[in-house]
Amino acid sequence: MHPHFAPLARRTALALATSATAAAHAQPTVLAPVVVTATRADATPFEVPAAIDRIDGDALRAGRAQVNLSEGLGAVPGLLARDRQNYAQDVQISVRGFGARASFGIRGVRLYVDDIPATLPDGQGQITNVDIGTVSRVEVLRGPFSALYGNSSGGVISIYSEAPAGPPRVDAGIAFGSDGLRRVAASSSGKTGGFAYTLGASRFETDGYRRHGAAERRLANARLNWKLGTDTQLTLVANSVELPEAQDPLGLTRAQWQADPRGVDPVAISFDTRKTMQQTQGGLVLEHGIDAANTLRLMVYRGHRTTLQFQAIPTTTQGNALHPGGVIDLARDYEGADLRWRWKGELGEGTASLVAGIAADTLREHRMGTQNFIGTQLGVQGALRRDETNRVRNADPYLQAEWRPTPAWLLNAGVRRATVKFNSADAYVTRTNPDDSGAARYGATLPVLGASYALSETLRVYATAGRGFETPTLNELAYRASGLTGMNFALQASRSRSVETGIKARPGAGAELTLALFETRTDNEIVTQTNAGGRATFQNAGATRRRGLEASGSWQLAPTLQAQAAATWLDARYRDGFLTCAATPCAAASTPVAAGNRIPGIARTALFGAVTWQPAGGWRFGAEARALGKVDVNDLNSDAAPGYATVAAYAGYQLSLGAWDLGALLRVDNLADRRYAGSVIVNDGNGRFFEPAPGRTWLASANATYRF
Repeated sequence: MHPHFAPLARRTALALATSATAAAHAQPTVLAPVVVTATRADATPFEVPAAIDRIDGDALRAGRAQVNLSEGLGAVPGLLARDRQNYAQDVQISVRGFGARASFGIRGVRLYVDDIPATLPDGQGQITNVDIGTVSRVEVLRGPFSALYGNSSGGVISIYSEAPAGPPRVDAGIAFGSDGLRRVAASSSGKTGGFAYTLGASRFETDGYRRHGAAERRLANARLNWKLGTDTQLTLVANSVELPEAQDPLGLTRAQWQADPRGVDPVAISFDTRKTMQQTQGGLVLEHGIDAANTLRLMVYRGHRTTLQFQAIPTTTQGNALHPGGVIDLARDYEGADLRWRWKGELGEGTASLVAGIAADTLREHRMGTQNFIGTQLGVQGALRRDETNRVRNADPYLQAEWRPTPAWLLNAGVRRATVKFNSADAYVTRTNPDDSGAARYGATLPVLGASYALSETLRVYATAGRGFETPTLNELAYRASGLTGMNFALQASRSRSVETGIKARPGAGAELTLALFETRTDNEIVTQTNAGGRATFQNAGATRRRGLEASGSWQLAPTLQAQAAATWLDARYRDGFLTCAATPCAAASTPVAAGNRIPGIARTALFGAVTWQPAGGWRFGAEARALGKVDVNDLNSDAAPGYATVAAYAGYQLSLGAWDLGALLRVDNLADRRYAGSVIVNDGNGRFFEPAPGRTWLASANATYRF
């Protein structure tokens, strides 16, 4: 263990144990039960032998713009969610360092919305289809148990829409703020007999903090529940998201950022870098109680997504006979099913449950590439340079067991056999461009074992261990080094081994504390090989190690006053050296990356604190502070985004007038007007690593609810 890590862990563990033991001899406090389902078994986070957090929808929305999921996840230790101020890309999300290398989209972390995967079978995901206004809760599962969700499960984020139990209501809201932010939203929910519904829609627009950063996004979400009998329930989930156009300001070099954080590289203007996206999807979940002990659940889903992305690649580079062009044109159709059986009963002197299932998913991608110019005109689709159909599919059986032999002990075990198959059919074959069709298959058996023990009613300790694996995504397979065409099927999956131990305490009335220590060792880590001319190629680079400490706490200081805090220490390093490309242009990896270098895109320290005063009516206030350590921008660790700290505050008023609830809010972020990089583009081939965050910004909003 790291010499600075051990004393901190001992001091924190001792403080938790001391306070919890003292509380055990005092009058015990029974907290309201909070249930999580991300472990596929209804359980309280306090008992589960895993690091898992639940954020309720009201807490996610309180005092916030409700534009990005990253706004409300700061209190989750080990999770780093950063707003890029670039809606042509997704929010950056990493869990314990997994997913940090993603230059766009979300990878390395499994995403689910109402149990429907938002991560495709190749491990690439997106979260733009979430309507925050209708979210009931978000569950974040970290550590070894995440592997039971298969490929690219460095962590699991599960988002659930509201399932109303009361009479119908209608909500409407409007918000506006700095940089032309405008958001309107409406939702309706209710329950009548055996039918319940939640409907929501929103429209968001911004001129962008940076020039060439304007965007518009439209969301619609529906969740319908039918009680088909005493033991049968059917849920229909449907949603759509549309980006009519989101301008892409790209990243900035350090010199550009320091000179003008609102600026944009000239190539973004000349090539009119931008993205257009549409996605629609739907799913059905059928749950049937066979008897008191056995339950059967079937989930099926299907979706379609189109993306058109214009990149800034020099015309001379695009003119190369083997270059795929400067416009990415994707059409993706995906579908899948998850069939699950669950048994709950008695085993020996205690209780037990068993879950057995199989998850199958398929993706069909039609990928086309064209030049981003015609003659001297830039920013338009030109000649065809790539045309292929890629398919990815998996069929993963899994088994999980939970046994409570005594009231103090809880034992969990599980295993998943993950198999992912890739196939590419090349339709762009010319005299200078050969047939690059090919296939690859990846597989792994992923076992997990965990145990939790109650030292007292207010103190639990746990330990867990497991294995995981991560295949390359289609985007990482898309190119080979040295100017060769075709998919890089020589790229192997990375494999990891994780261990975790922790303490969960309830030291007093309305207080919960958690501490987790973890280590993950990975072989065949997927890293950048070359990045030039708009093409990034990847390679396997030996071993890495991620180890860290997470601590969090929440305190109900008074009936309407709550405090939260979270802290993360994460040391993520390459254990083996490798070669990479550090200059543009480059034809091969030739620059050594030393063993011991930090994995880029990961902050070593992260802190969060918040205080909220939120009565049922009248005035309400809140303040939060965030701090992040420096973040290396490339494998060479030759530059880094400096650490920073920011403070935000809001004030609002809530009024009830009969059937109406009315509210208003004013929020200010970055009160000290700090200049900092909100996110980084890891290993950018042009040295444009930095994505600046706004200075001081404001938000004003109003909402109304009518209850029938």
